Amino acid sequence: MPDPILPEVRLLQPGDRCRLCRCGRSERLPDCPSDCPDGLSLTARREQRLLLCRCGQSKRLPWCDGSHSPPTPRLGQRWRRFWKGE
Repeated sequence: MPDPILPEVRLLQPGDRCRLCRCGRSERLPDCPSDCPDGLSLTARREQRLLLCRCGQSKRLPWCDGSHSPPTPRLGQRWRRFWKGE
């Protein structure tokens, strides 16, 4: 079974710039090529952490919404997935 494609946590410092994919067609998710008209350009005003989609399934691109994982019916399973990657 192939390894799951997990989201990327990216730390931005004030003044950092990035261009993020919103269409899901980029070969280098979550980054977007400069010639794509749908890219989201960000400039950080403060230190912040972004949770970015790398699987392309999110309905809120470029942000991860958890679509890469099947739903878990119980809270304990969610915590195990979060802390242990199960």
